[in-house]
Amino acid sequence: MANIAFIGLGVMGGPVAGHLAKAGHQLTVYNRSIGKAKQWAEAYGGAVAVSPAKAAEEAEIVISCVGNDDDLSQVTLGKEGAFRSMKPGSLFIDHTTVSARIARQLFVEGESRGLHCVDAPVSGGQAGAENGRLSIMCGGTGPAVEAARIVMQSYAARIVHVGGAGAGQTTKMVNQICIAGVLQGLSEALRFAQAAELDLDKVFEAVSGGAAQSWQMENRWKTMAQDNFDFGFAIDWMRKDLGLALEEARANGATLPVTALVDQFYADVQAMGGSRQDTSALVRRITKA
Repeated sequence: MANIAFIGLGVMGGPVAGHLAKAGHQLTVYNRSIGKAKQWAEAYGGAVAVSPAKAAEEAEIVISCVGNDDDLSQVTLGKEGAFRSMKPGSLFIDHTTVSARIARQLFVEGESRGLHCVDAPVSGGQAGAENGRLSIMCGGTGPAVEAARIVMQSYAARIVHVGGAGAGQTTKMVNQICIAGVLQGLSEALRFAQAAELDLDKVFEAVSGGAAQSWQMENRWKTMAQDNFDFGFAIDWMRKDLGLALEEARANGATLPVTALVDQFYADVQAMGGSRQDTSALVRRITKA
């Protein structure tokens, strides 16, 4: 079993760290809100650190799951960052959804310190984290990803090594681009069915077994029809992710017209007060007939 430092105990990080503790690993945790860290330690055991650097002092593996590029930079390269105390040969795994740029930067910084770094964003949402069924897309060297796989398998249903540093993050962007398009189509289809006065349960039964089937349809059709959005992946976070994809597209020359449009549709839902609602709240901006 490994000595692990875990940084970031939010709706994703908390359950992931819990799976590691249940698997028998020794954890030292850090969270910006120390109360949340203490609450986690009371539930799962382990130690609480006052900074990322303190958490990483004796760790063989450091795992982060924070909010954005700035947060990740602070907990790794900041004055009290984990990279300050990590020992050469140790492994850093990042589950935050961030830019490919900072993933590549951390890889270079890690190499200079003798650290092995893996960018490993996840898909599956809070339910996937709680159930230990996340899909993880990894960027980094083969040996580093294989070392990370040993611990990640305790909370993952699928782990794929996509390519070098940053490839995990760009693959997560692919994931979010797909979701944006699917949800817009699903929103329009639902409103069309309502306007046609169809039985929505029968429509779902008819189309969910064919080519139109998707995870979003299976898991969101009924809640969208019920105007129930107070759960799941928040629109604020989706807009952050789509912003990363659009920024990367400007750098690599890709064209994302539908993604850019749906991003603006999400801005409309934010203006309607839906910032913390599930991404399926995209349907709110389409008026019912």
